[in-house]
Amino acid sequence: MNATILLLSSEPVVRSVLKEALEHAGYMVLAAGDLGGAVDRLASADIDLLITHPYIESIPGYEAAKYLRSRSARKLAVLIVAGLLDDDRLEYRAELQEFHIFPPPFTASQLIEEVGKVLGV
Repeated sequence: MNATILLLSSEPVVRSVLKEALEHAGYMVLAAGDLGGAVDRLASADIDLLITHPYIESIPGYEAAKYLRSRSARKLAVLIVAGLLDDDRLEYRAELQEFHIFPPPFTASQLIEEVGKVLGV
């Protein structure tokens, strides 16, 4: 049985790419673009892991994670993802603007491996 993940990401393209990679690995993913949506999804399902970013809208991801953990019926595992997934949909827009990304994007396999570590599987 795979875990249910709550993905809190303000940026639609990043949220979509991460959701797709996690679902491809067999996880059930409930995605939200803001804290209110995350609260709604948390209330509707048993969530095993919250994945968020250092900043969501105008609040630190750490604060959002603490708030969501306080609203969860059980202790919620948290993974804060500070980088970008190595995906053409994300890299192409950076290349168009001649932006440099540091640290370099991580692979979907690296993300899935880290999710497994956090979940203890």
